[in-house]
Amino acid sequence: MPGAAPAPPVDIFDRCSDPRMADYKAADELGLNPFYREMGSEIGPTITYDGREAVMLGSNNYLGLTTDPRVKKAAVEAVERYGTGVTGSRLLNGTLPLHSELEEFLADWVGLPSALVFTTGYTANLGLISTLVQAGDAVFCDSAAHASLVDGARLAEGDLRAFRHNRPNSLNRGLRTWRANPANGGVLVAVDGIYSMEGDWAPLAEIRALCDQYEARLLVDEAHALGVVGPEGAGTAAATGVRPDLVMGTFSKSLASCGGFIAGPPEVITYLRLFCRPILFTASNVPASLGAALAAAKIARAEDWRREAVVSLAARLRKGLTELGYDAGGDSHSSIVPVHGTDVLSTGLLWRALLDRGVYTNCSLPPAVPKPMLRTSVMATHSDAQIDRALGAFAEIAEQGVVDAARERFVGSLELELDTSPG
Repeated sequence: MPGAAPAPPVDIFDRCSDPRMADYKAADELGLNPFYREMGSEIGPTITYDGREAVMLGSNNYLGLTTDPRVKKAAVEAVERYGTGVTGSRLLNGTLPLHSELEEFLADWVGLPSALVFTTGYTANLGLISTLVQAGDAVFCDSAAHASLVDGARLAEGDLRAFRHNRPNSLNRGLRTWRANPANGGVLVAVDGIYSMEGDWAPLAEIRALCDQYEARLLVDEAHALGVVGPEGAGTAAATGVRPDLVMGTFSKSLASCGGFIAGPPEVITYLRLFCRPILFTASNVPASLGAALAAAKIARAEDWRREAVVSLAARLRKGLTELGYDAGGDSHSSIVPVHGTDVLSTGLLWRALLDRGVYTNCSLPPAVPKPMLRTSVMATHSDAQIDRALGAFAEIAEQGVVDAARERFVGSLELELDTSPG
């Protein structure tokens, strides 16, 4: 419009005034903020939180190896030999003999020819997909796939296509449509072996068959399966007799450290070494993380009792929660036991009530998950008594109607309206 005053310039900081921030601050003031809590001790079957002991049901330390003396010793020895850091990328001065030994071990463990170690599991998926999938190609991701798979696909020059969670028929329709156009390029199908929130397995045999039918490559993210399931803990692919084209794994779960890897054909691994930006331009793993991961991997592969304990303890927790009337899920061969909530506020109040009774869980809310839930998981080193102690807290909360009473109190007194919708 002639003569109209120009619109004020947009300040990029304005988006930090998102209305959801008010909910976050209100939850924080009420002690209902479950995020960025400080742990006061090592992460074992129990932790010290706020000066008190609590049963830890919120860790990915599935095999209990973060506190194993052999793993600690290996980390210390790596620091004594190589220092606290390498101060460079893998490409330049950041590759140590520990990298080579770890890569050889991991490739052999998951049954593929070669492997490449990354600084984090997130950058492993991000780097693989963004490097491999180029213009004209497509990535088909399960709708519940980990954020690193989705973000890698978004960063790639090719198309991102989603299919319904654990629905091979949905993947079949997508692949058929893609291959109907001869001009379309290559295809990568990316799935989690065990999904991190619900603890359910991917139907790998059916997905592998579709990949073969439509000449697609299969990537299985074994982050929550490696060390936990399969022969020698080799993951879901090994457990189901499926041979993927690529395997991704992390060190931050069963392997008691931090980092990740991609395993696959030598030509793919060499290509990543030369062209993968997240490995070329990221500082390499610190020696302690490599030493700990290598020691943990050797223990995880050799000690079957840890896998047996995880399955048994998770079954004990799942059965106990179900008998108490909670909506508990997860696969019977998974260390993850989700407890589904009815709405955001009630789920947050349940998290807080458990914490007050010495049980630490993870509160997972939309949009990270479709519906609010508590994500609980067990360790091989938990005792039956510790699981029973946690179940006792769940029982007390249910029997005394703690969540409903707290909900009425908070909703009635809050001037600021919190999100109480199902998600």
